[in-house]
Amino acid sequence: MKHFLPLIFVASLIFPSAAPAAVSDEDIQELRSQLATLSQRLEELAAENAELRQAQEKSATAIADVEMTVADMPAASESWSDRIVLDGDFRYRYEWIDPEGSSTRNRNRIRARTNIKAQVSDDVEVGFGLATGGDDPVSTNQTLGGGGSSKSIVLNLAYADWEVTDGLHVIGGKFKNPLTRVGGQPFTWDGDWTPEGLALNYKRDWFFVNAIGSFLESDTRKSNDMFAFGGQFGATGNLGDVKLTGGIGYYSIPTAGNTTTFGDPTDPGDFFGNTAVEESGLPCGTTPDETCVYLYDYDLTQVFAEASFDVGDWPMLVFLDYVNNSDASDNNTGWSVGTKIGQTRDRGQIQFTYYYADKEADSMLGLVTDSDFGGGGTDRRGHWLQFNYGISKSWTVGAQYFINEVDLATGNKSDYNRLMIDMQWKWK
Repeated sequence: MKHFLPLIFVASLIFPSAAPAAVSDEDIQELRSQLATLSQRLEELAAENAELRQAQEKSATAIADVEMTVADMPAASESWSDRIVLDGDFRYRYEWIDPEGSSTRNRNRIRARTNIKAQVSDDVEVGFGLATGGDDPVSTNQTLGGGGSSKSIVLNLAYADWEVTDGLHVIGGKFKNPLTRVGGQPFTWDGDWTPEGLALNYKRDWFFVNAIGSFLESDTRKSNDMFAFGGQFGATGNLGDVKLTGGIGYYSIPTAGNTTTFGDPTDPGDFFGNTAVEESGLPCGTTPDETCVYLYDYDLTQVFAEASFDVGDWPMLVFLDYVNNSDASDNNTGWSVGTKIGQTRDRGQIQFTYYYADKEADSMLGLVTDSDFGGGGTDRRGHWLQFNYGISKSWTVGAQYFINEVDLATGNKSDYNRLMIDMQWKWK
């Protein structure tokens, strides 16, 4: 309303008939003075209004900047518990083992594992895992008995995983085996083997690269310090409704002239099917208490492939694996072929798996291959069958049956049959 006062005074000057009486020169001069004062005040108010608008714009910009900064910060409620993941599993197993020429064996075993993973930053994960078991590199089982004696708990995982860039991971410490195992089977590498050293995984679109460097023995004060390394290059793609995965691998395991890194170097059995000799050149075990060494290195070339597709409502997978040791001139080839039908991801689902494998004595390092097939190690061949049933998403029951032949290269071939019945629970 104040802004209209000057107009009222102007109107009274222009239309004197509207004024109630004559106006003197002094009154007109006073009105003009008031108009000048009001005009100056209007200019001051306009300037103040402009400054206020600028201040409001600066405040809005500052608020927007703060909101963006806050959006990039972890939520106020985020704590270490939000960055930590726990998982694990428990398995109860009954075993019946029938090796030809020896007494039938029955035993009950347990396996429990728990892992903790912490996302310490956006690109680094640190993991730590414990498991039942002893120092066996390919088994975390514990046999029940001993009058209820306490069972051992061991360090199973301790690693750092750095995601250098999208799809590229560098891992160091003691970690899960990063190498691709077609069909998920322990043909060359047992599923319980956790390498110690460094690894690299890179996966982009249609191809992947896995590399590993593992200390079989890192103490240079020992006579058998060994560093094994290798890698895989593979590709994935679709052919119609079929997903295909295939690749090649190479591994260098310098064992020739070294004693075993696990077990008794005077016991031929602790070379797990690989050819070992005494330092004199005689076969291992010829001379009592004589130290034995590996005869060969294990320079392995691998070719692997798998195809997955649906048969009606059933997912199906077929796979093959081939490996050759170029350092050995004989008994140097291993291969497997198999299939997997169904899945046990939910209640009532079933899965059947079968494969046939032939592991010649020096086709691969016996220490780290499947510890169950033929009793473990190389110089074995035969069939493996598995059936699993899902009781719930986290609980499965199943059975495995091995029909194998062992000790083929020694000329003392014998049959080996084994039944394992499992109940397993997983949690996360």
